[in-house]
Amino acid sequence: MVALGGVALDRVYAGGLLPRLVIGAAAGSVLVSVAARRLPSWLVAPLSVAGLAGFTAWSLRLSADAAGLSGSLAEVTVDAARNGIPRLLTAMIPVEPAPDTVLVPLVAAWLAGLAAAEVVLRAGRVLLGFLPPALLYAGALYVVGPNADPAIWPTVAFAAVAAVGLAVPSRGPGPSGPDPTAGLAPGVRAAVRVRLAATTAAGLVVVVGLAALLGPMVAGRIDDRPVDPRRYVEPPQVESLDENPLIRISGWALNPRQKLLDVTTRRPGAPADDPGPVPTPAGSPGPASGTRPGGGASPSGDAAPGGGDRPGDGTGPGSGAEGRSVRIRLAVLSDYDGVTWRVGATYRNAGRILPAAEPAPGATVETVRQEITVADLSGRLLPAVATPREVSGARVAYDPQTGTLIRPEGLTPGLRYTVTSAAERPDDNLLGTADVPAGDEVARVLRVADGVPDPVRRLATQLAEDNGAPYARAAAIEQFLAEHYRMVADAPSGHAYPNLNFFLFGPRNAGGQRGTSEQFAAAFALLGRLTGLPTRVVVGFRATGDGPVRAGDAYAWPEVLFSGLGWVPFDPLPRPDDEPRPVEEDFRPTPEDPPPSEVPEPTVEPTAAPEPVAGPGGPTDSGGPSTALLVGFGAGGTLLLVVAGLLTLLLMRRARTRARLERGDPGQRIAGAWREVTDALRLAGRPVGGDLSASEVAAHAGRAVADAGPPFIPATGAAPAFVPAAGPSKTGTAAGDLGARLEELAGLLNRTAFAPGTATAEQATRAVATANDYVAALRAGRPWWGRLLWSVRPGPLRWPR
Repeated sequence: MVALGGVALDRVYAGGLLPRLVIGAAAGSVLVSVAARRLPSWLVAPLSVAGLAGFTAWSLRLSADAAGLSGSLAEVTVDAARNGIPRLLTAMIPVEPAPDTVLVPLVAAWLAGLAAAEVVLRAGRVLLGFLPPALLYAGALYVVGPNADPAIWPTVAFAAVAAVGLAVPSRGPGPSGPDPTAGLAPGVRAAVRVRLAATTAAGLVVVVGLAALLGPMVAGRIDDRPVDPRRYVEPPQVESLDENPLIRISGWALNPRQKLLDVTTRRPGAPADDPGPVPTPAGSPGPASGTRPGGGASPSGDAAPGGGDRPGDGTGPGSGAEGRSVRIRLAVLSDYDGVTWRVGATYRNAGRILPAAEPAPGATVETVRQEITVADLSGRLLPAVATPREVSGARVAYDPQTGTLIRPEGLTPGLRYTVTSAAERPDDNLLGTADVPAGDEVARVLRVADGVPDPVRRLATQLAEDNGAPYARAAAIEQFLAEHYRMVADAPSGHAYPNLNFFLFGPRNAGGQRGTSEQFAAAFALLGRLTGLPTRVVVGFRATGDGPVRAGDAYAWPEVLFSGLGWVPFDPLPRPDDEPRPVEEDFRPTPEDPPPSEVPEPTVEPTAAPEPVAGPGGPTDSGGPSTALLVGFGAGGTLLLVVAGLLTLLLMRRARTRARLERGDPGQRIAGAWREVTDALRLAGRPVGGDLSASEVAAHAGRAVADAGPPFIPATGAAPAFVPAAGPSKTGTAAGDLGARLEELAGLLNRTAFAPGTATAEQATRAVATANDYVAALRAGRPWWGRLLWSVRPGPLRWPR
């Protein structure tokens, strides 16, 4: 009966290792009790626990080897004991028999066998001895829940074994007693027998009555869906940067040489000189009208859709080794609330083998195996080619809805793992006539939050007017973005409604109509949903087979879901050598007021008396102020308002600086000095990304002041009048010396962050002096008009901290 509990639980496990281990635990526990039945009862439990320890250690080592886990037996045992229950209830179905997923079933099976054998052998209570195996079996059914078919045959076998056990004659610890009615008077003996018969009949009536009452209730719940205990256990969670890695694109773009990964790619079964899938050749007609030259989405995971002939893709025809480029996914973002794109995944702990999904009909599936070594990539998201099927070398959690992988312990430099993926390539010839799904199943990727700007809605309507087929609409959006906008590396991050509205329609001379792949992918996905296309955004890297993957290889792309074809990627990025056309050439917002030609002419009513005519002496004096006086007052008032506004900004900026550098403890003053440095970088047009460390920001600041020319440093190194003196500094401090001081400031900032309260007043004074000297040097390198406006620019007052 204990072994049948393992058979019932094995329905959610992969392979046949778990039932074999449970059978071993059942046999071992019962055999220990049978062998020690003549020993004192207090000695059986220690012997059985010793047997449990030995069997468990052997089982954990066996399951660790089968799962490919490294580490000593002690490390494996401690980890399994600490995380056994939560990992069992958060593991993905089918569960891989690993140490942490087999420990709890093994211990439960051994204890159930021990308790049942002792009750049956020593107390002779067979029915009571069936209780521990029955509880174990019920627990196995509860853990399986709705994740497997009903356990009909194991349950029938369990009931049959129980019936056989009850039918076997019981052999108590002593000889059978005499007849209790022997020696009684005949009348008393008859009364006792009648009472026994009545009691037996009453018990039978109770049993039959309970069966009649509970039978229909139990039968009525046969078709009910069991409760899944996993709903009560919180799955692995991720941080905000892992929930929305799209915001990391701009930071990576500012440091393109940073190495994030090392990748080695293999395509089993592909010829050695096979360059991999080749996208639609340049100039070839796509499956639908409306695509730009060289367009046409290529759903291959290896080729950039809609523009395979672009420089830098490494996917064009004849590209040689670069033609083997693959797209490595970091995360798939399906949820958008008008502010942030998020993964919105429910991760489940998984083993090496991930659940397989049926490929799209007619799709070509290519196996891609990669060995990836983590360098400077941080977070928990685990890069992999879509769609991962097997991962070894790292414990992972997986979301099958989006295909996103995470490592719950986080990424560390030097982590090496191997991932085997099944890359699908749908038939491109079916795209032109393919439809898109609708309904509740895809409501998540069709949802558009309230607050969409009107120009964005009008643009989506215009792009959909002349393109009825879903693929034609997607291709029109792709073409519009690629032809009218510029790809830049220094565009600020942001993909909320206001950011996308400014990206699409903002003036070019003010930073509009330019962005990173973040804005291109987010704009495509939003416009697609407004035209009825189920879309999502993917963040990943473009790798060329073997070698390092750097921050400059990171980008985002949109995908559209087509019925029968699956998710098809698009590439709205422009070609580097193309000059974008003005948006106004192809999109003119609908005017709010009717054209002047349609405005009715006002009716002029004749006046009762004519206007007085000026006499020969000149115009009639109305007695009011002259026009020159009114113009003078107006100009003077405007000038006063401008001066007052500038003075207000100057005072507010100085008050902000004084509050940062004068007030608070030394740690707060050091943090204030650091904010002065980062604000100065933004004022100078050299902002820093949010993914950089303090040392990297200091190095960036040093390069900025070096690029600005010979720095101007106050001869005395004194702070401005509103900042207390920060001590003398050498006249004409060189940029290199200032860079060293910035490194020191970065170290002080880290110290205040990780060891609060340890900074001294002298260190705060040096930090303030460094900030003042750096701001003065960076300001001195600006043009004359930049130096004049430096202190009155309102940016530092509104920039978030």
